[in-house]
Amino acid sequence: MLWRRLLVPLTSLLFLLTASAGAEAAAASTDSAAAAESAAADYDAPGPYATAVEVGVVTTLYYPRDIASSDRRHPVIVWGNGTFAFPVVYRDLLLHWAGQGFIVAAANTPQSNLGISMRAGIDLLTRRNADTGSAFHDRVDLEHIGASGHSQGGAAAIVVGTDPRIDTVLPIQPGPLADIDDVHVPALLLAGQKDSIVFPFLVKAFYNDADHIPAIYGELRGADHLTVVGDPGPFAAPTTAWFKAHLMGDQTARAEFFGADCRICTDSGTWSDVRRNGLAKR
Repeated sequence: MLWRRLLVPLTSLLFLLTASAGAEAAAASTDSAAAAESAAADYDAPGPYATAVEVGVVTTLYYPRDIASSDRRHPVIVWGNGTFAFPVVYRDLLLHWAGQGFIVAAANTPQSNLGISMRAGIDLLTRRNADTGSAFHDRVDLEHIGASGHSQGGAAAIVVGTDPRIDTVLPIQPGPLADIDDVHVPALLLAGQKDSIVFPFLVKAFYNDADHIPAIYGELRGADHLTVVGDPGPFAAPTTAWFKAHLMGDQTARAEFFGADCRICTDSGTWSDVRRNGLAKR
């Protein structure tokens, strides 16, 4: 099976990254709203929030460290891992999103395809948001939730995309065990030009089938199946921009993907192929 080819490289990375991962990690921080605004268009740069990590039994949370004293509610991203992988494998990407102001609820399971643990992350944050004794009390924006994941977890993001609480899906090199016909929210489907595990044509198949929703296919130049592991490299900026556009209403981020002057459409240095269906061109 294709998924078993991930076992050795991902397991090795897991041990390497676990050794350096603590219960809490800091990203770049700032005390001024003005500084946050100035960095808004640099989606690859560290965000304005220092970050924290909470490892639970079912869910690992990556979130703005000072969320209890935040003056806003923070949107949610639920995450699914690739086969035999755990959240720590994707730690840099998940912390990057947390530093940009998102709460990431990462399923701890290495077999995420059914999306059960990803949905459990939403349920957990719903309870925390209602709990007056929790640091998350009234700080979780449950009206804006996205789903993402890598490989098997990318397929899980599509599966979870049928949940009415989800506002957008961003599958990264998704495996084939999902049906995008049942998804009714915008989708950004990411492939790697040199991926020999989830070949680009498999991701294009999802895109071609997504003619009922705004859908974009983006193939990252030179990326293989493990490019997103560890340092997320070229995946950090477009994923951050997509979630800022759909979960934070960031119009600058939206212009990366939509409109006549769509920026990813002309960035041939980053992208080897970009396709937008008719609903995504509006």
